[in-house]
Amino acid sequence: MIREIVEIGNPALRQIAKSVPEDEIPSKRIQKLVDDLIDTMRYANGAGLAATQIAVPLRVCVVEVKGNPRYPYKPDIPLTVLINPIITFLTDKRITVYEGCLSVPNLRGQVERCPEIKVEGLDRNGESVSFVSKGISAGTFQHELDHLDGLIYTDLIKDPSTLCTLKEFARNYEMKFKEEVISIVEEYGS
Repeated sequence: MIREIVEIGNPALRQIAKSVPEDEIPSKRIQKLVDDLIDTMRYANGAGLAATQIAVPLRVCVVEVKGNPRYPYKPDIPLTVLINPIITFLTDKRITVYEGCLSVPNLRGQVERCPEIKVEGLDRNGESVSFVSKGISAGTFQHELDHLDGLIYTDLIKDPSTLCTLKEFARNYEMKFKEEVISIVEEYGS
């Protein structure tokens, strides 16, 4: 089912999500939440979606990138369901990337992200998952986990002058950023 995505200013986005008890993961409620997140993310052409973005304060998010028209420069990420995820930074290095958000419509801005992370958590079956994500893709996972901690990418913008509408991003910054993404992908793989 397609759910309403709450937007910046909605208090649900500032809630710190609660962990899902492992014995509740197979429940109809959690499985429906996962299905709704996937359906809503795909309907809105998102690269990911956290439960807090549909006003559900639980530590559940989904990520998927495959020919996304909102982010044509992002490398593909297979559908990934994360329950109770945690991230460990694997380097002190940071990359600067333009991000957008379904909860902050029509805007992009530059944030710093760690380009090498370890992601751990549970999948929709309650099985442990653990993987390393690098480059632009690592930023996508960090963005979604920020939502679970009540953060929005706009909180992380160090230079407010980088905030721009999608139209101005396309007109003034997208071509240069695509070139930067190519070099990030060459360095980190994805």
